Amino acid sequence: MFDVQSIRSDFPILSTSMNGLPLAYLDNAATSQKPQSVIDAVSNYYQSENANIHRAVFSLSEAATARYEAARASVAQFISAQRTEEIIFTKGVTESINLIAHGFAQAILKPGDEILISGMEHHANIVPWQIACERTGSVLKVIPVLDDGSLDMEAYKSLLSEKTKIVSIVHISNSLGTINPLSELIEHAHTQGVPVLVDAAQSLPHAPIDVSALDCDFFVFSGHKLFAPTGIGVLYGKEAWLERLPPYQSGGDMIEKGGFQGTTFKGVPGKFEAGTPNIAGVIGLSEAIRYLGRIDFSQASVYENSLLTRATEALNSIEGLRIIGTASNKASILSFVCEGLHAHDIGTFLDAGGIAVRTGHHCTMPLMKRFGLAATTRASFAFYNTVEEVDRLADSLGKMKAFFQ
Repeated sequence: MFDVQSIRSDFPILSTSMNGLPLAYLDNAATSQKPQSVIDAVSNYYQSENANIHRAVFSLSEAATARYEAARASVAQFISAQRTEEIIFTKGVTESINLIAHGFAQAILKPGDEILISGMEHHANIVPWQIACERTGSVLKVIPVLDDGSLDMEAYKSLLSEKTKIVSIVHISNSLGTINPLSELIEHAHTQGVPVLVDAAQSLPHAPIDVSALDCDFFVFSGHKLFAPTGIGVLYGKEAWLERLPPYQSGGDMIEKGGFQGTTFKGVPGKFEAGTPNIAGVIGLSEAIRYLGRIDFSQASVYENSLLTRATEALNSIEGLRIIGTASNKASILSFVCEGLHAHDIGTFLDAGGIAVRTGHHCTMPLMKRFGLAATTRASFAFYNTVEEVDRLADSLGKMKAFFQ
């Protein structure tokens, strides 16, 4: 049996209050809370281990370097990458996608080439490709979203062509919770020799993913959604692809030889990690992965799905409330609107009751436009949330409807 109370005891913020009431944190799609072990790992680094990595011979720096590179190995093992060198540390998904889009613009894309994304993408997987298109004369193509919030797979197949140079796709929609059929998407793309980038920001916190079995070409995620610190993320790329792409940033620690007449760069991963990295963040990410190794993800997945089912049934019973995104395959994310009420008013009402949800367009303005909306209210669950918190959400929404009638 999944022991949620034991898990909750690992997360200190979950025992705090908001507006005088016990905190019900239902904004996990925006960022996750951190277990004490991650907080301690970051604190201990700054208290007793702080030193810059690489290029030093004193013991403190060598120890920090060892921990940094051990973290890279931990990430590789966590996502089943073939080689440790295929792991690039970044600030998060946004920087990771920008790195790939920049590299494709410089080394791959030509006028008339096409980039394929979906209509449910986060702005971080739209704008970098728009900029790449502006620089190269390439064309951005968009896979339509159906009324239930799922992808139009027939349209996807028809959009793939010899002009397509990359498919960049979200695994789980941060606004709708839709789980996209990655294996099918990748198979169709690879049939035509097209590489695939997977935005796993919303999926990796809910289940382990084997990138080798998935056979994606690029895979990106953010630590702060994975119970790790903010400001740290990962780009996985197949080595053959990473070798083809130029550096994204330049400066210290990514140079092999430097001089006024020219500079040569390190190989992978070094050429993509310019400057002093977020060492503490990397250590915190490594600890978060270690912590997740103690979680039975099969049980956690069943438990999260039970929360989603309970919440969906409860919210569907509220008159005037409509869930946006009803695909058959969903993660524990619920976006909804209430007749006659703005999302921000809903969020403010829930906040007064100690319930934290997200309101707005969720950095998916094209998707909101597709559904004729300016904003939704979004509740998103993690394995540390409880049935009681789901019931509080539904009860508060019922009271809100009565209050505003």
